[in-house]
Amino acid sequence: MTEAGEDLGSTDVAIVGSGFSGLGMAIRLERAGRGDFVVLEKGRDVGGTWRDNTYPGASCDVPSHLYSFSFALNPDWTHSFSPQDEIWSYLRGCAESAGVTDRLRFEHEVVAARFEPGVRRWRIETTRGVLCARVLVSGTGPLSEPKIPEVPGLESFPGPVFHSARWDHGVELTGKRVAAIGTGASSIQFVPEIRPRAGKVLVFQRTAPWVVPRRDRSISPAERAVYRRIPATQMLARAAIYWFRELYLLGFLHPERAKAAARLALRHLHKQVANPEMREKLTPDYTIGCKRILISNDWYPALQEPNVELLTGGLREVRGSTLVSGDGQEREADVIIFGTGFHVTDMPFAERVFGADGRSLADVWALGSEAYLGTSVAGFPNFFMLIGPNTGLGHNSMVFMIESQLSYILDALRAMDSTGEDVLSVRRSVQSSYNLELQERLQPTVWNAGGCRSWYLDPRGRNTTVWPGFTWEFRSRTRKFDLASYAPPESPTDPTTSPARTSSGAEHS
Repeated sequence: MTEAGEDLGSTDVAIVGSGFSGLGMAIRLERAGRGDFVVLEKGRDVGGTWRDNTYPGASCDVPSHLYSFSFALNPDWTHSFSPQDEIWSYLRGCAESAGVTDRLRFEHEVVAARFEPGVRRWRIETTRGVLCARVLVSGTGPLSEPKIPEVPGLESFPGPVFHSARWDHGVELTGKRVAAIGTGASSIQFVPEIRPRAGKVLVFQRTAPWVVPRRDRSISPAERAVYRRIPATQMLARAAIYWFRELYLLGFLHPERAKAAARLALRHLHKQVANPEMREKLTPDYTIGCKRILISNDWYPALQEPNVELLTGGLREVRGSTLVSGDGQEREADVIIFGTGFHVTDMPFAERVFGADGRSLADVWALGSEAYLGTSVAGFPNFFMLIGPNTGLGHNSMVFMIESQLSYILDALRAMDSTGEDVLSVRRSVQSSYNLELQERLQPTVWNAGGCRSWYLDPRGRNTTVWPGFTWEFRSRTRKFDLASYAPPESPTDPTTSPARTSSGAEHS
């Protein structure tokens, strides 16, 4: 075992994280014959989000055939929407079959990564030693650091407290009074699962979510056999799902176009909830799509079970074992489980990456995060992000976006090889122009004009999360690396205006 500060050598490409993004990058590099890379992973196994989120009922809300690599199709999915353990197993299988396991460095958490202009390399400090790399690729993703809100008195609670993304399987819930905080994507999955064994489940809802039916079904052994023997059939199924989901975007581009989806969700609510008072509590007061649309068939039924109580206004205060809701109701609890999402617009990893001028990515993004194509950041040479700012989706598979970025980065490496240019940084003018375009396109969409406050928006109300178009458009923009948009970091033609300040100023003027 190495010690902190020990020399771990050097590599051409250092990848941080081994979820879909980091692992995908490793596999593509290996297949391209670029074997000089390592993957730095803070955990003990690959999988990222799908390794960490082991809460009861955890599963994907994108169809299995699409939520997988196009270059590693899996004919053995058992459901149209895959459970967590199958996705995690799939990712581990991808690493093994691609032959990249020997480049995985587990329990190597990145403490700091600094670009050193003098040697034109990244110096990466990990908990196990120091590594140097020509290129740094971040695959940490926006859904990796759980977010627990600041609740007055929380420290006084005498029982177990944990986040759904760090589920404590050692806590026995049988017969206990369990408080589930939040009604987002994880809560609507774990609440129905824990309800049968809990004595009481107290659901603290701040905002009612839009919920649509979950069209899940088992994939029969016969279907799986066909996919194994005739891979083209699975490729056809994948393509059909992709193009059908692309059409969903039309409902997000303007609040007026979201009415059809709202009708579907309201029919689902009215069908499953007969009590008018309960139905009113569960009816959202914002345009559908403004926040993440959730899919479930058992959420509404679970809330109507005798041992479940819905409390509105969120969690306002904790007084020992007493929890106070936003509307002043007090309830006793034995366990608190937060289903309150992640640090998305304020990614902690940004505090650990330092550019050519010594400033951290968090400092550069103090007025709002932005990147070029969600992949490159001005002032951070030879640094590429996967699932960076404004690459998130509300309608299709993020794996498609990831694969687009993987191709772009590979082409960037080839361009550096062919031109002999060892260090490149995206021009600030290019990045600013690109982000001004994004913000203009986002203004009329449901994400910005839907009348809600969501994790898509940063504290200044700027949407730094969502891609405002079809995914095929993003694929088209990233199909080929545009060398003209980049320059050596010391280029005199590269403006020095802060990118975040430029676009934020334009938006809020």
